[in-house]
Amino acid sequence: MTVRETVNAAKERIGEADLAELFEGSRKVTAAKGKKVVVLDLAKDPEAQQQLAAVVLGPTGNLRAPSARVGKNWLIGFSEDEYAKAFS
Repeated sequence: MTVRETVNAAKERIGEADLAELFEGSRKVTAAKGKKVVVLDLAKDPEAQQQLAAVVLGPTGNLRAPSARVGKNWLIGFSEDEYAKAFS
């Protein structure tokens, strides 16, 4: 696996206005918050775009960390099981 880009979230804020561009062309978003995991299928579910901000933004209004793009899919937050699936 090769990391192509790393962004310091403390220096570069990614907020709601940036989401459309950031997730353009993405197929699936898997967001973990504690033990709860939410999967949004952006390619098949037209309503998923409206839920995107609520799932991927933290209480400060910025993109939650860690966030990783794996191909056309995103992992937001940390779930050991979801990371194992994505990188196996």
